[in-house]
Amino acid sequence: MEEVPHDCPGADSAQAGRGTSCQGCPNQRLCASGAGAAPDPAIEEIKEKMKTVKHKILVLSGKGGVGKSTFSAHLAHGLAEDENTQVALLDIDICGPSIPKIMGLEGEQVHQSASGWSPVYVEDNLGVMSVGFLLSSPDDAVIWRGPKKNGMIKQFLRDVDWGDVDYLLVDTPPGTSDEHLSVVQYLAAAHIDGAVIVTTPQEISLQDVRKEISFCRKVKLPIIGVVENMSGFVCPRCKVRAVTEASLSSLKPQIHQPR
Repeated sequence: MEEVPHDCPGADSAQAGRGTSCQGCPNQRLCASGAGAAPDPAIEEIKEKMKTVKHKILVLSGKGGVGKSTFSAHLAHGLAEDENTQVALLDIDICGPSIPKIMGLEGEQVHQSASGWSPVYVEDNLGVMSVGFLLSSPDDAVIWRGPKKNGMIKQFLRDVDWGDVDYLLVDTPPGTSDEHLSVVQYLAAAHIDGAVIVTTPQEISLQDVRKEISFCRKVKLPIIGVVENMSGFVCPRCKVRAVTEASLSSLKPQIHQPR
């Protein structure tokens, strides 16, 4: 499928296939017929698959490089310290999968079984899935348009054999793009517990976090909390700890704004 026009009205819009921006789109006839507005059958399939997963948490960030994937890995390891707790970590950063490297799983491959794809296990109770396991080299670029990314996320949620899981942590790419919309859409019927947003103290990072909070409100995704990384620095010579002025207080009005 070709990439949709920039001003696409959406398949569920009354103008689908009829707007001026639809001219020349390869999906124009499909959208005009109304078939594109039909619910994706994968949503129900994923809902059924997720019945064995108790809690689903998204890890978001507005800005790249704030330590989101590192936080996701630490959270997964922390939850898995209880050997009776089953944890799954899903990396949907399709173009920049860093979870395999962080988790020490570079070079591992995904295996197919009768029940679906098998996650790569760090511990008996901590499974990981990432597009990084599907690449022939960690240096390979993933150059995919939106529909192919969405298809990959759908496959991860529907076809991976997670088994009985207490916590499914979803590490997302920065921003509010195709990957975020897809995972929220596909998991909507299965219920998402909420999102943890990762930021740093700099105002340039907080600007994008405000957009992330706005995204969560628009898609009715509860915000579990906001994590501020890199808020302190320990001098390697004198060992004095310098603390960056707290900045999360500026986000509180937006986080606690009535829905």
